[in-house]
Amino acid sequence: MDSVTSVTSVTSVTSPSRSPPSPVWVIAAATVLTFWCVGTSYSWGVIQAALVTDGVGDPTLLSFVGGCWVVCIAVFAIPNARVVHALGAQRAALLGVSLLVVGELLASAAVRSISGLFITIGLITGYGSSLCFMVIATVPAAFFPPERRGLANGIIFSGSGLGGAFTSFTAEKIIARSGPAWTFRILGLSTLATALPAAWIVRDAGAVPRRALIDWTLFRDPRFALLFAAGAIGTFPLFVPPFFLPLYCESIGLSAATGAALVAGFNIASAGGRVGFGVVCDVLGPLHALLIGLVFGAVSMLTLWPLTHTLGPLVVFVVVNGAANGAFFATMPTVVGSVFGSARVAVAMGMVVTGWAGGYLMGAPIAGYLLDTFGGPEKGFVSYRPAMFYAGGMAMAAALLIMGLRLKMERKLRTRV
Repeated sequence: MDSVTSVTSVTSVTSPSRSPPSPVWVIAAATVLTFWCVGTSYSWGVIQAALVTDGVGDPTLLSFVGGCWVVCIAVFAIPNARVVHALGAQRAALLGVSLLVVGELLASAAVRSISGLFITIGLITGYGSSLCFMVIATVPAAFFPPERRGLANGIIFSGSGLGGAFTSFTAEKIIARSGPAWTFRILGLSTLATALPAAWIVRDAGAVPRRALIDWTLFRDPRFALLFAAGAIGTFPLFVPPFFLPLYCESIGLSAATGAALVAGFNIASAGGRVGFGVVCDVLGPLHALLIGLVFGAVSMLTLWPLTHTLGPLVVFVVVNGAANGAFFATMPTVVGSVFGSARVAVAMGMVVTGWAGGYLMGAPIAGYLLDTFGGPEKGFVSYRPAMFYAGGMAMAAALLIMGLRLKMERKLRTRV
């Protein structure tokens, strides 16, 4: 049996009557798409806290809704690589944005139903986010030379941090005045007004070549195996801080507005981290940038957060962990392109992102389970520590795997990798 599996034959897609947009427009449009398709998911912690207060469900169950949203990005990565190749970047992005909007508008009518939220936010919005993500993660690379891709990806993926900050702050204000239902409506209409024009701008750099969607031979390469494992483990802690910061703030006596502001700050720091670590990619090398980000994230969750129960130190944690969180998303596409080349980036990236499914789905719920097991939010900040140590330990394990990959590629520590 051939080791390379192709689900179907994919026809090249071109738009001969329209030339590709300039790289500047590609960055701008992709950043707007990232703002909504990824950034909005970071505001789930604010919405989740309001739904818990309203008695819709407990933190563990509601975190599964947010987890289902982000896990769709991973689960549908390989199928959506096919969709992007078959439809072209523009049509795929338009479809993704449309589903994102439909899911949020339908969620406004299902805001009291856990099953309804799973279908609308978890699946419909989740699939739309996944489709947009694969456009963002694979198409812009063709517009930039390797020495500029780190910064380009950093700017593009900073949109998710800015989107998370904006939607977290906005969601808290709308919830306080009008409730969660209107929050979903306003987010959906805002996405429609801004992301749809951005999706129209995005196009492929040229003809999309016919290629396999899954290359099983990549798993024979120890470099891919290490990177795949690091990504699979490293996604478990990513959504723990933004999902649980609002509840944590309430447990230490801070207001809901303060919790939303800290989530917004987390996302602003994440945006800054994506741009900053994008520059680090180009200067020190993408693997070094990813390794530094994972270590910062692990140390912040193992040392800073467990000892933090006042606002000042919590702000420090939010900035450090937010920047480290951003580093993961900004550097991973550049790492994949650097290690496996631009010709295989779509296949390799699709497979790597699929490996994130477990962490996306179970990362935050495991933290929620640990929180409930050790007393729940009403027991104060001490009950959060097992979840913090779990998240920090997973981040450190991912960092060790990336260190193994770095040494596998080059033993000399001063060499740019």
